[in-house]
Amino acid sequence: MSSSRKHHIKSLMLSIAKGLLEEEAKEQEEERSRYMEESCPPVSMPRSMQEMQELCREINDKINVIDEERYDLNTKVTKSDKEIDDLKIKVQDLMGKFKKPVLRKVRMSADAMLKALLGSKHTVNMELRANLKQVKKEDKELRDVGDWRKNIEDKAGMDGRKKMFETEA
Repeated sequence: MSSSRKHHIKSLMLSIAKGLLEEEAKEQEEERSRYMEESCPPVSMPRSMQEMQELCREINDKINVIDEERYDLNTKVTKSDKEIDDLKIKVQDLMGKFKKPVLRKVRMSADAMLKALLGSKHTVNMELRANLKQVKKEDKELRDVGDWRKNIEDKAGMDGRKKMFETEA
């Protein structure tokens, strides 16, 4: 297909789309004006104070009905948004391509972590040094190693091996 043909088709499509958008805008304006005529009749200004109070009550009642409808619609929208998110998660699970969110590093001590997990009622002290038993150090006799060449010479040969087995037994 030549570029001039592509350009001609593209311009035709844009002109048709422009016409459709204009028609849609006119329809929306007509629908809005029709709705306003139905739900908002022309206001007749009352002449007495009692008529004025009645008009205010009627307007207040209409406002309450509209607020209830708006609240109901808002809850429906939030509920459907939540369902959409759940379905998106299910689709991702079924596809097997799940992107893990990047988790932030949180610096928290072990005591604070246990307190957050178990609640403030449970107080657990994670100081390990406090839980350790005190052990008394015993004096151990350090053996006198001396010169290492002398030890090797003593163990060399059959006499040395015999001495080793005799001292162990």
